[in-house]
Amino acid sequence: MRYQFWRRLSAPEQEARITEALKGNIDYTEKVSLGIPASKLDPNVFNDQVSFLKDAPLLRAYVQNPNHIGCHTMGSSETFFRGTQEIEKDVISLLSVDLLGAEIDSCDGYIAAGGTEANMQAIWIYRNYFIRDFGANIDEIAILSSVDTHYSIAKAANLLNIKWLSVPVNDDRTIDEGELDRIIINAKKAGIKYFIIVSNMGTTMFGSVDDPSVYANCLIRHEVQFKLHVDGAFGGFVYPVSRAGNSINFSNKHVSSITLDAHKMLQAPYGTGIFIVRKGLMEYVYTKEADYVNGMDITLSGSRSGTNAIAIWMILMTYGPHGWFEKINKLLYRTDWLCKQLDGLGIEYYRNPSMNIVTIKAQYVQPEVVHKFGLVPDSHQGQANWYKIVVMDHVQVEHLHEFIEEVSLKND
Repeated sequence: MRYQFWRRLSAPEQEARITEALKGNIDYTEKVSLGIPASKLDPNVFNDQVSFLKDAPLLRAYVQNPNHIGCHTMGSSETFFRGTQEIEKDVISLLSVDLLGAEIDSCDGYIAAGGTEANMQAIWIYRNYFIRDFGANIDEIAILSSVDTHYSIAKAANLLNIKWLSVPVNDDRTIDEGELDRIIINAKKAGIKYFIIVSNMGTTMFGSVDDPSVYANCLIRHEVQFKLHVDGAFGGFVYPVSRAGNSINFSNKHVSSITLDAHKMLQAPYGTGIFIVRKGLMEYVYTKEADYVNGMDITLSGSRSGTNAIAIWMILMTYGPHGWFEKINKLLYRTDWLCKQLDGLGIEYYRNPSMNIVTIKAQYVQPEVVHKFGLVPDSHQGQANWYKIVVMDHVQVEHLHEFIEEVSLKND
């Protein structure tokens, strides 16, 4: 595969690029700026003269405190922070084209506060799209997603006052197509004419992956309007690497937007979700009342730390595409090893073979094992049915081996 934007850069090369970007931002000590309600971090609290800052470009960016309000892949933006805005634009280009199969300059996007915000941004856009372009009433629009979908969709339905229709899944966590068909028929009878689809690329509990064509084909058959969003908050940095050539990306004409979360697999600081959408759609959430903002205030969060974009860029450039491929496959190898051991013990579990989550039926896991190894249940409110293991970077085979030995003793 030929990568358009993703490459590996050395630490000095990254340092030079970030330093140049920071020079492109406002320097409050060199330029008088009376109107902007911003400044660098308070030097009485955050000492900007410590020597180690010269060797820490990300920390220097935190001190300079760039505000990335707006969406920098479209129109104009606040000129005070144009230097680091360019790095955010580079991140969106890299991810949309080299990871998610988009054509060059075909997508907009921004660094959100997390996957929850990014999912809400998508649903907000499509709600407004149906209202503005089709004259839809709010009660004619519904969100459609599986029962395994992240709770952010319930939040979005509540905040945006949209009905949420939850689709059952089969034992292998795939969409129950018969139930999907029934739900759409009943929704149409109830007056629903427009559907916002949320298709999962790695659910939080199971790591299961939906086939977006299942949704698209069913809705096309029923002759209803829809927009399709992919929630790749967990799987977005795994599945496109482990399943090269898949169509859960912008090469699929039905996919309009995708959420990623850099603060999961990418191990970026928290607050680094990513929203990417096809051009022509972000405008549906333009807040015209923000007249004092240079450019369009078009994101759910408004003011955002530009440092988060720099953190993502540094991680991507440190690994490069081939280094990231090696890292993901190392984690998948450890996950394969765990599954092989569970198979040998006859323990039932679910795992998508392209993902690094293993979810074990609760009957095989004793409470003391749950506590010792920090397993996460599918519910904290009642009886757990499943417990999951996420094979992250810190999870070594020796940790998994210790877990297997413990579970083996408890299930003899």
